[in-house]
Amino acid sequence: MSKVRITQVKSLIDRSKRQKDTMKALGLRKMNHTVEKEVTPQIQGMINKVKHLLIVEEL
Repeated sequence: MSKVRITQVKSLIDRSKRQKDTMKALGLRKMNHTVEKEVTPQIQGMINKVKHLLIVEEL
């Protein structure tokens, strides 16, 4: 499976609880925080829901 590097680039202030919970599930806590994840259908779905807050890079 491939991996992706996910970086939060926008703030969670004034975002819905659902978006905040999705970011927490991805392991992102604050601005410019980066995590690496395996690409699964579940992770891809979470990324798609909050893609306007992230930068996603293939590894």
